[in-house]
Amino acid sequence: MNRWLIGARLRTLPAAVVPVALGSAVGVGESGARWWTVPFAGVVSLSLQVGVNYANDYSDGVRGTDDIRVGPPRLVAGGLAVASAVKRAAMLSFGVAAATGLVLAVTTTWWLLVVGVASVLAAWFYTGGPNPYGYLGLGEVFVFVFFGLVATAGTTYVVIERLPAITFVLGCAAGSLACSLLVINNLRDIPTDREVGKRTLAVRFGDLLTRRFYVAQIVAAFVLLVPVALLGRPLALLGLLSIAASLPPIRVVLRGAVGKELIAVLAGTGRVQLVFGVLVTAGLVLSG
Repeated sequence: MNRWLIGARLRTLPAAVVPVALGSAVGVGESGARWWTVPFAGVVSLSLQVGVNYANDYSDGVRGTDDIRVGPPRLVAGGLAVASAVKRAAMLSFGVAAATGLVLAVTTTWWLLVVGVASVLAAWFYTGGPNPYGYLGLGEVFVFVFFGLVATAGTTYVVIERLPAITFVLGCAAGSLACSLLVINNLRDIPTDREVGKRTLAVRFGDLLTRRFYVAQIVAAFVLLVPVALLGRPLALLGLLSIAASLPPIRVVLRGAVGKELIAVLAGTGRVQLVFGVLVTAGLVLSG
């Protein structure tokens, strides 16, 4: 595979696509919905996701955090690309997100610029800067807020220029599943992260509680479909069919898989998120 595709971490991209799909589906049935904004919102979300992946690769690489890896290879730590090139790739991705977001801000509200700047800064300082908050156990907060609430609500707003309650519930569901991707990644890396002083939430929780937290994130997404249905989109409950896709990775996690065994769980979790997103989006559209 091309090294830059490896660095983009394709398995994490559902975390960028799903909230945009859910947020845009809220606009179905609304008069005056601006559907042309949806592709722009998708580019912003995907560019931020790819940007944060490259930024993490760069920052962890130059710090030496990824020198000992169990998971997929990293560009800087694995010697696949020089650090400066990976940093430029991150900045280019953030630049694409900023330019595309500017179009949405100009045609919607300038307040989106504040949200965009906050998103880029949060993405960079996750593992970048002198005191990265991802090393303090706050990574899940970033993922939940920006790849859950902000991405979902932001998409809804640029489509219909208001924020109904349902979009925040959907944002929480998207955020929970996005967090599950990070949790399983950090569960796999507990031994090496602890060794280099990276105090992720998984390191702080320990092995057993992290496994339970992973399951709780997935279960929470399914539970949140109930209020979505009560808020007028009953067919969103189609998303419950994705429970079947969630059982294999959950079983692997609960039986105590470690190290490389958890790489497949990361892929399986991405599939859960994608299937959930497709089914819930379809349900939202059909109920609209």
